[in-house]
Amino acid sequence: MNFGFSIPTRGPLATQESVLALARRGEELGFAYLALSDHIVIPRKIASPYPYNPERKMVGAADGDCLEQLAVMAFLAAATRKIRLLTSVMVVPHRPPVFTAKALATIDVLSQGRVVVGVGAGWMDEEFQAVCAPPFSERGKVTDEYLRAFKTLWTQDDPRFEGRYVRFADISFLPKPVQKPHPPLWIGGESPAALRRVVALGDAWYPIGANPQYPLDTAERYAQAIAGLREDAKRAQRDPDSIALSYWASWYKEGETLKLDDGQRRAFTGSDADVARDIAAFRALGASSLLFNFARPTLAESLSAMERFVAQVVPLVPKS
Repeated sequence: MNFGFSIPTRGPLATQESVLALARRGEELGFAYLALSDHIVIPRKIASPYPYNPERKMVGAADGDCLEQLAVMAFLAAATRKIRLLTSVMVVPHRPPVFTAKALATIDVLSQGRVVVGVGAGWMDEEFQAVCAPPFSERGKVTDEYLRAFKTLWTQDDPRFEGRYVRFADISFLPKPVQKPHPPLWIGGESPAALRRVVALGDAWYPIGANPQYPLDTAERYAQAIAGLREDAKRAQRDPDSIALSYWASWYKEGETLKLDDGQRRAFTGSDADVARDIAAFRALGASSLLFNFARPTLAESLSAMERFVAQVVPLVPKS
């Protein structure tokens, strides 16, 4: 099982000192992934419903502070040596596709093949408008087409593409990414549309378990969703085993127990032993990577949470 953690790109920990300290300490502790979230701007007024809490409101929207995802990824690529660099997730329609493919390929080259491209279609109409992205209502189609364009640019010697949103021909796209055939595409999202995107275009499924509309916050719920994904893959004549399983438990906080409406304990909450058993249960279902949130009010507390997880939770995970 590989573990990862988020690097704050918004709020009081989104500073040079903090992101460097968290990335370097995470690498020292043996974490496999550092994850970077994506907002380019935060609109002052947001009517779009946030998918990942019952209140449907984005937390911390008022401050508007955010570092740009790919710039931070490049910065941390130079500051680390082994840990993998994950967009968690990149809102694909926010940036022009040829530029985005080139930026990711460049970081993959400079990091010597450590880029993992977590992707989603986005949820905030207001941000789409602010960054002059394609229409929010078409974001799913745009995302699918951009991902196909990425693959074409990353893998073909004479890349050509003629789509509704992307067109290019007679170009040289070099250098190619170090990773072959290309950096892994981890498809975020929990909806039926997201699962179809996983089957059609993804190397891994990377959901957040906290979506109230599509909850995946117990091993049983996650198992049911995996079964549905595998059936979708079979119908599309794709080998289900070719889709890796990654999972983002963004709510983790040491010692905190969260209960669901039916009284069950939410996965990855409770005692250290509870969390360790959840890790083992998700591993048994096929998950190969689990991402956690160790961001706390201060840098010292955040570093302590990471260290505590490695020292007190990981050793309790039953051996496979």
